Amino acid sequence: MSGSALMPAVVHHALSEGGVELREVPVPEAGPGEVLLRVRGVSVCGSDVHQYHNTQSWPVRIPVVLGHEFCGEVAAVGAGVSGFACGDRVASETAAEIDVDSPQTRAGQYNLDPARRGFGYGIDGAMARYVRVPARCLHHLPDNLPFDLAALTEPCCVAYQALVVNSRVRPGDVVAVIGPGPIGLLCAHVARTSGAGSVLIAGLARDRPRLELGLGMGATHAVETETQSLTEAVRSLGDGQGADLVVDAAGASAALQQALAAVRPGGQVTKVGWGPQPLGFSLDPLVQKAVTLRGSFSHTWPVWERVLRMLASGQLDPRPLVSRVAPLADWQACFDGMAEGTLVKAVLVPD
Repeated sequence: MSGSALMPAVVHHALSEGGVELREVPVPEAGPGEVLLRVRGVSVCGSDVHQYHNTQSWPVRIPVVLGHEFCGEVAAVGAGVSGFACGDRVASETAAEIDVDSPQTRAGQYNLDPARRGFGYGIDGAMARYVRVPARCLHHLPDNLPFDLAALTEPCCVAYQALVVNSRVRPGDVVAVIGPGPIGLLCAHVARTSGAGSVLIAGLARDRPRLELGLGMGATHAVETETQSLTEAVRSLGDGQGADLVVDAAGASAALQQALAAVRPGGQVTKVGWGPQPLGFSLDPLVQKAVTLRGSFSHTWPVWERVLRMLASGQLDPRPLVSRVAPLADWQACFDGMAEGTLVKAVLVPD
């Protein structure tokens, strides 16, 4: 960051429990190929909360401004930028730095580029009044898409990438989603939108409000795994063979074990949840059932364009996830609420 003016920002400053605080930092300047974005909404991700508690399983460059789910208005345009002008309403992807010559980037899979560094852990993010963004990351917002909804584009893209790009959902399929966090709820929503006949959302008893929220967003069944077996629940549907697709949106090792038990022979398991724990169980069911196990990470330009159209048309509607819209100064209450489960999703508005 550079410049003489200062602004408040939520900064991850130490790799320790609670190593996040609101600090005054310099306002960045747009360099060649970049724009300066005035942030109008930044959604709090579970990864932000993990970094606050130092439980992340990815490398973090400190100090770094948090926030990678954001939108805003173009405030300044750097040299060589075309297609964007001051005042444009935009949302930003998360791949802040990529190697343009890597095989992955050349193949259009820059989300998988090993050199990729994202906002909020490798590059300063958007929990501030301004953020510096490469122009290639930006997407114009449809006129009827408000900022508070556009701030949720990124998690919607994560769910679309997992369900549509990296999985196969056919009309009538049985889909089970383990983990009723924001991504899990959105995966269930996208599965139903994609034509799944039955969508089960699974969680713990303490997740009951989120499970009920999932039923309101398109899930057909809710399963509390402490009192009901997910495997039995999916086998009560369809032909009794299990789920065509199980999405692990929880990340804990036990979730993947549940997924392998609940998936039908020849079915799919897509893992989108992060977790640092070792597995601690046999992968024989993966072999015995000839299951396709696939990870899903991030998203790419065409996914963003499609998701923005779906948000504008109402085909995707993440509004029920938003528990609170708050000023930047209330970041800690929002982080704590999400960690405790009293908030599903919070959106911070720097101004």
